[in-house]
Amino acid sequence: MADLISKPLTLDSLRQLVEGDAVAIRGTATLEPAGGPGDKVFPPTHSVDERRATTRYASEKRRIGGHEVECVLLDSVQSQANRMEEALQILWENKKIALPVISVDFSAAAQDVGVVTSLTAPHRVADALLRDSLLNNTLFRLSDIGRSFTDATPKNAAPLFKVCPTGLVFGLWDSTGPRGGLGSKFARTLTSEIMGVGATFGVKTSSRVDPAGIITKAAEVFVAADPNERWTHNPELARQENGNPVKLGDGRVSEVNHSNIPPTIDTLAGGVTIDYALHTVVLSLAALRKLSFGNGNIEARTVLAALGVLAVLAAESRGHDLRSRCLLVPKEGKALTLQVVQRDGTTKSLTLDLEEAIALFNAAVAVLPKDLRFSNKPGEPLVTLTPSPKLAGLVQRSRELTATGGEVEEE
Repeated sequence: MADLISKPLTLDSLRQLVEGDAVAIRGTATLEPAGGPGDKVFPPTHSVDERRATTRYASEKRRIGGHEVECVLLDSVQSQANRMEEALQILWENKKIALPVISVDFSAAAQDVGVVTSLTAPHRVADALLRDSLLNNTLFRLSDIGRSFTDATPKNAAPLFKVCPTGLVFGLWDSTGPRGGLGSKFARTLTSEIMGVGATFGVKTSSRVDPAGIITKAAEVFVAADPNERWTHNPELARQENGNPVKLGDGRVSEVNHSNIPPTIDTLAGGVTIDYALHTVVLSLAALRKLSFGNGNIEARTVLAALGVLAVLAAESRGHDLRSRCLLVPKEGKALTLQVVQRDGTTKSLTLDLEEAIALFNAAVAVLPKDLRFSNKPGEPLVTLTPSPKLAGLVQRSRELTATGGEVEEE
């Protein structure tokens, strides 16, 4: 095993790992709040009752050290994948890596959206934003490139590899494409998750004192007929429906951020204190071997392995500022370390930094067979789409409703 691993990892040694008996490349890190032990952190909240806007943390008991320990999810597999793709997007934009990327330019419909790519869209190349966009006045999925990966399968993954290799790393299900629920489906080969271990749940308080002395019963507020005004307490200046003024929310002054808010205590989403946070990463080399690419099996699998390692290190280099009041840092001596896991369970440390991972990925891409080569240059999209009129209309209508205080919450 020792002769398979070099420092840094080379293309030849990575290829041997992909071809050989290695099962996975995994990594772990022990993290703590940036404020130090005992500082509170805030996990993501998940909807329990949508109509009542009730949210809770995702908590569960896990077996650690032979004991059941209360744990709380700090960053999910899906969220970690998005963070890794964002990190890859930055490397691609800076022309440090070559990667097939499809972009959609929303600047004409909504400048605040700008450009969305297959690296930033939630469902990658199968996302509805790409599906409902146009390539030379043709719906993307009806274009040649859009059709090319429709029938991709693990036994014929080459079409997806040439359009969206990240779909083979982070997973993809083309559930809304031409084949509906029977569309191409690829399991994740890379998973990453951050769990808070030894969680104790806290409370959060909130209040507001209005310096102008406005009270809740001062008036009833309505949606203003003039969209630039947003709200009014004059029924005659309000938007009318069936001869009645339309209330803004429940009509209380607090709907427009005036009046006092009495002190409240949130016992469902009040943050947590933890013993530590555990970051776990697994890149399955066994899963990569299930993907077939014709004559370029080893080369394509090696590129995907290099892409997975690069994604992990690129995201790690950006730190773990997960959300407001949830900044995590490694405990001293416990930063992310990678190791190779063999079929017999033996392991070997793997040493690689971000710059070395970039060079390794580019070297793997450079030796791809001709029919699997990426056709675009670093930093340049494979193609650039424009939103269809119906998609642009949805975006613009959403902006109008938001600007005028209309109903924007999901039912």
